[in-house]
Parts: sequence; C-alpha cells; structure tokens
Amino acid sequence: MTNADKLKNLLELEIIPDLEAAIDELFAAIDKGKNASKAQKDDLEEMREMRTECFAIVEELGRDELESDEVDELLAELVDMKTEE
Repeated sequence: MTNADKLKNLLELEIIPDLEAAIDELFAAIDKGKNASKAQKDDLEEMREMRTECFAIVEELGRDELESDEVDELLAELVDMKTEE
C-alpha cells in the first residue's frame, strides 16, 4: 500500500468521519442551548473548513495531483494529530 493509499484511507475512514461526528455534536450542543457562543461558532467554522480541506485532498489524490513528498508530509501530520487525541 502506498502512502497515497494510506493517506486516502486515513482521511476517508478516520479523519472525515471524526470531523463529521464532532460537527454533529457541536450542532447538538448549540441546538440544546438555543444560542451559539462565539467560541462554538469559531469551532464549527474551523471544523467545517478542515472537513472541506480533507475532501479536497481526497479529490486531489484521486486525480494523482499531489507530489509524493506532499503526500508523505500530510500523512505524517495527520498521523501525529491522530496520536495526540
């Protein structure tokens, strides 16, 4: 399995679902409180942007538009981010 495949799998099977779950949880918290705080709005916007970026990376991988060093760097960053959780 190439690093590009590993990156795609990590994004599709872990990162994006985790982001979507966190977005859903934040929406539920906002809905429960009937009013979103500035911090909640900022968090929601940041998570949405991250999700959009993840989908864009998956698309670029599908079109083979990323250089191998970019793939390696992204994979390392995401693995580090996942292990910090």
